[in-house]
Amino acid sequence: MRTLAVGIAVVSLWSIAVAGQGTAAPKTPASKNSAALSRTPWGDPDIQGVWSNTTTTPLERLPEAADKQVLTDAERAELAQKVAERLDADRSRRPGVVGAYNEFWYERGTLSNRTSLIIDPPEGKIPPFTPQGQKRWDAVQAVRSKGLADSWLDRGAYDRCITRGMPGTMLPGFYNHNYHILQAPGYVAVVVEMIHDARIIPLDGRPHLNESVRQWLGDSRGRWEGNTLVVETTNLNDKVFERGAGTGFGGNVRLTERFTRIDADTIDYQFTVDDPTTFTKPWTVATPMTKIEGPIFEYACHEGNHAMPGILAGGRADEKAAADKAKK
Repeated sequence: MRTLAVGIAVVSLWSIAVAGQGTAAPKTPASKNSAALSRTPWGDPDIQGVWSNTTTTPLERLPEAADKQVLTDAERAELAQKVAERLDADRSRRPGVVGAYNEFWYERGTLSNRTSLIIDPPEGKIPPFTPQGQKRWDAVQAVRSKGLADSWLDRGAYDRCITRGMPGTMLPGFYNHNYHILQAPGYVAVVVEMIHDARIIPLDGRPHLNESVRQWLGDSRGRWEGNTLVVETTNLNDKVFERGAGTGFGGNVRLTERFTRIDADTIDYQFTVDDPTTFTKPWTVATPMTKIEGPIFEYACHEGNHAMPGILAGGRADEKAAADKAKK
């Protein structure tokens, strides 16, 4: 644990060194003899290093791909260009509009040959909500339709630089999709660049925390199945609920992740979301990780979060304008 603590103390100061790292097309798992890969001094498969899963392949199937699950190389190259043009923040910026980050900042990567990160169900879509899940999502949308500037508490955990939640913490989609994985006897740590989340995963067979103990990233327990690290996460705190890829899906999710190092530069990373209270069936995502040069520097999200006072100040300005108009 002393070794692990020192490692985490060091990497807590890191974030991406150069924008644009890991921009190669993500690899798909190859049938290689992973038993020949390196191991830690205590015998576990070695998955340590700095990794990126950045890609423009979306969570749900690209609309241009119709019913195709996998693209040929020629189709991938053609569609990658179209997607890059569609996403290009510099091309879409209107004169006089400040906008957000420029295209250099986003380090989007490119498409893989798969048309979605979701590999099951085969149509590449998040399954429908259950009635209970749909009711909750409708309530979220109803609140948002009224504006979210009364208080900073109206904003989500991601806006407030707290966390993206799980499984969003492990998903690509915009920028800062870099991870530092460290190992010590009995533990694996995953330091996440975005919002500097850190996951410490015991491997010693201990049970999950009491279900009354809820955490932003849940309670993770890992084990080795051959060369694959299997991590089961429960006990999420239910404060993050979204429909899209960016964050999390509520507190009842049971998340099963699989990390398999298939060669020196690639980890086959997959996870399955299982929550019968929210989704009509489980669903599985595959988003390969490619090794990149480190280090990664601290992403000091809140220290530079000028958007929050701007949002709240804008809300007060709108209220004043409405009040002044009502007086006339």
